[in-house]
Amino acid sequence: MSKSKFLKSSIAAAAAASTVVAVNPVQAASSSKAEQAVKNAEFYSNSLSTFYKVDESGDLLLSPSILKSYNNSKEAISAARNEVSKLSSPRIKRLMNDRLEFSEIQRLRAAYIIDAVKYGEKLDSARYKVKADFLVLSPSELRRAYDDLRKQTMQLEKMVSKVYGPKSREVVNTRFVLPAKLTTESFSYEMTRYDYHQKAKAALSAKDQGTADKMFAIISMLETKGADLRAELTKLYPDNQLLKEFYSLIDASLEPALMKEKMDLRTQYKVLFPTNFELSVLHTNDTHANLDRAPRLATSIKETRAIKKNSVLLNAGDVFSGTLYFNEFKGQADLELMNLLDYDAMTFGNHEFDLGTVVLSDFVKKAKFPFVSANVDFSKDANMKAYAGSDVSAEPKDGQAYRAIVKNIDGERVGIFGLTTAETSTISSPGKDVVFEDYIAEAKEAVKQLEAQGINKIVALTHIGYQDGGGDNDVTLAKEVEGIDVIVGGHSHTMLSAPVMDNTGAEPTVIVQTGELSKNLGVLDVEFDTKGKVIKQAGKLIDIDQKSGDQFVIKEDEEAASVLNTKYRPAIDKVKNEVVAKSEVALNGVRADVRTKETNLGNLIADGMLARAKTINPKTVMAVQNGGGIRESIDAGDVTMGEILTVLPFGNSLAIMNLKGDEIKAALEHSVELAPKEAGAFLHVAGMKFTYDSTKPAGQRVVKVEVKEDGTNYTALDPAKTYSVATNAFTAAGGDNYTMFKKAYDEGRVSEPGFTDWETFSQYLKANPGIKPAVEGRIIDQSAGK
Repeated sequence: MSKSKFLKSSIAAAAAASTVVAVNPVQAASSSKAEQAVKNAEFYSNSLSTFYKVDESGDLLLSPSILKSYNNSKEAISAARNEVSKLSSPRIKRLMNDRLEFSEIQRLRAAYIIDAVKYGEKLDSARYKVKADFLVLSPSELRRAYDDLRKQTMQLEKMVSKVYGPKSREVVNTRFVLPAKLTTESFSYEMTRYDYHQKAKAALSAKDQGTADKMFAIISMLETKGADLRAELTKLYPDNQLLKEFYSLIDASLEPALMKEKMDLRTQYKVLFPTNFELSVLHTNDTHANLDRAPRLATSIKETRAIKKNSVLLNAGDVFSGTLYFNEFKGQADLELMNLLDYDAMTFGNHEFDLGTVVLSDFVKKAKFPFVSANVDFSKDANMKAYAGSDVSAEPKDGQAYRAIVKNIDGERVGIFGLTTAETSTISSPGKDVVFEDYIAEAKEAVKQLEAQGINKIVALTHIGYQDGGGDNDVTLAKEVEGIDVIVGGHSHTMLSAPVMDNTGAEPTVIVQTGELSKNLGVLDVEFDTKGKVIKQAGKLIDIDQKSGDQFVIKEDEEAASVLNTKYRPAIDKVKNEVVAKSEVALNGVRADVRTKETNLGNLIADGMLARAKTINPKTVMAVQNGGGIRESIDAGDVTMGEILTVLPFGNSLAIMNLKGDEIKAALEHSVELAPKEAGAFLHVAGMKFTYDSTKPAGQRVVKVEVKEDGTNYTALDPAKTYSVATNAFTAAGGDNYTMFKKAYDEGRVSEPGFTDWETFSQYLKANPGIKPAVEGRIIDQSAGK
C-alpha cells in the first residue's frame, strides 16, 4: 500500500473512531472516568517521592505523613485498575495499564523503603533497649537478647535487598543494619569471654588451679582477637558514633559480677580473691617555679618510683609564681620538667591564676597529665572551657581538667579529685567568669560520684591549706567529708614531717603536705583493707637539699639538668643583672644591725609587704619582717634583681594574721627579749612604732606601742582589739619561736595569699622610684646610750 493510501486509511479509521465516540456516550464516559482514575493514581504515586529523599550527607528523611500518602496511592491504583478493566478498547486499556504499572513501581519503591525503615526503627528500639538494660540483665538474658537482635538484623538485611536504588540501600544499611551488625559481631567475643570467666571462677572456687590457668589462657587469646576486631572496626568506621557508644558500653558493663568495667587478668584475680592493697603517694606542692632544685627532685622521684611498686605522683598546686623562671617563661619551664617526670595529676593553686586564664590555658593544654578540681567551674571562661572535661573520667586525657579521675593501679581503682581555695577569686586574677564553688559541698559530691562507681580508695588533691584561715582548709575537710582516705595538700606551705591522722568519721583520713619550693618530696605509703579502709600508713619527707659536707647528697638527674641548663637557666642569669630600681642611699642589711635595731632596708621591706597586703585585705594596718630573713645590704645606685634575691633568698610568701592587741604586744616582747644581743626574731615594722627598754626583764620590756590605723595618725594599741597584720609565712607559722603567731595559725586566723617576699619587694621599688628610705624612729630602745 502506498504512503498516501495508508495515510487516507488511517484518517478514515480515526474518523470512524471519532464517530463511534460521538455516538456512544456510555463508552466515552467510561473512558473519561478511567483516565481520571489513572491520573489520580499517578498523582499519589508521584507525590510519594516528595516524602522521602536521600540527602548529600547520607540521611534518609521520611515525612510523618508518608503512610497516609502511601495508602492513598495504593487505594488510587486499585480504583484505577477497576475503572480501566471496564474499558472496551483493548488498546486504551493496555496504555492505561502501562501507566498504572509505572505508578505501581513508584508505590512499591516507597513500600520497600517504608518497610525497611519501620523495621529498622524496630531494630534500633531493640538495640537501645538492650543497651538500657545492659547493667541489669543477667548473662543468660543478655545472650537471648543479642540472639534476637542478630536474627532481626538478618531479617532487615533481606528487606533492604528489595529497596530500589543503590543510594537508598546504602543509607538504610548504614543507618540501621551496620550498627546492629557491629554490636552483634563484637558482642560474640565478649559473651564468649564471659563464659570462660565463669568457668575460671568455678575452677578457682574448686581450687582447680590447672583448669583455671587454661581458662585464663583462652581469655587472654580472646582478648587479643577482640582487640583486633575492635581495632579493625574502628579503623573501617572511625566516625561511627554508635560503634563508639557500643564499645564504651561493653567496657562499662562486660562483667557485672566482676565490677562495672573492663578488667585485665590481674584485676579479676583481685576481685575474686581480694587482698589488702598498698599504695605509695609521691607528692609535691607550692613549688613556685623553684627550678634550680628540679634536677635533684627528678632524681629523687625516679629513685623512689623504682622501689615503690604501686605509686602515683601528684602535685597540689602553685607551680606558678615565685622565681625569675616564672617571670620569664610563664610556667612553661616548669611544665617541661613536670612532663618529663610523668605526673599523674595536678590540682590548681591560687597562683595558677595570677596572670589570668590565657596563661593558665596555655599551661594546661600542653600538659602531659590531667588536672583535677571539683569546685572550679570553667564553663563560662572563654580560655579554659575547652579544657574542662567531664565530671569523672576513668580514661582522663592529658591537658584536660576534671572533677575527678580514676587510676587503675595493679588492678585496683583509685579515685582522685581536686579542690582549689575559694580565696583565689580575691587573692589572684582568675577573672569574673571562673567560679569557685563551696569546697565541702563539692567534695561530698565528688566522693558520692566515685563511690557510685564502686571506688572505695579516694584521694583528695587539695590547694586549700592545712589549717589555713582563709575559709577552707584540709583539717576541716577531713572532719566534714566522709569517704576521703588521703588528703594531699598545699597552699599553706606546711611542712608535715609525718602524716596527720584524722579519726572523726567512720574511717580515718591521712593528711600530708611537703612544705614549699621543691625543698622536699613527700612519700606516703598507705595500706587499704579489702573494703578500702586505711589500716596502715607511714610517710616521710625526702630533703632535696640534704648535704654531705658541701656536696648535695641527691645527684642531679642528667636529663632534667640538661633541659634546665640549656633552655632556661642562661636567660635567668641574664635577667639577674637587670636593673630594677635606683637608690640614692645605701640600704643597710648588715647582719648585726638588722637583728638588733631599725634599719632603712628593714623599713623598706616592711613597707612593701604592708602595701601588698592592703591590696588583698584593705583592713591590714601593720606589717612585721623578721631580721633573720634579711641577708645582705644593697649599695647606693642601681639595684639589680640579683641583689634583691641575695637580700631575700628564702622566697618566703605573704601571710595575713588576725591578732588581738595583746598578742601583738607579746610578739614585740619576744622580738626584743635578747636585745641588745642579735636575734633573727627581731622584728622590723610598718604601720606601727614601739618603744622598749632593754634593761628590763625579758617579757616586760615594751613600754609603748602605737598603730597608724588610718594610715596617717598614730594611736595607742588596744589590747582587746583585733588587727590584721602582714608578715611572711615562716613567721606566721611560728618560726623564730613566735608561739602567739602559731596559736593564731592553729586556730585558723591566718590567711596565706602567697606572693614571695623578693617579688613583693621588687614590685614596690618599681612602683615607688622616688623613695628615700631612712630610720624614722619606728623602733626605739629608750635605754640606749645610758
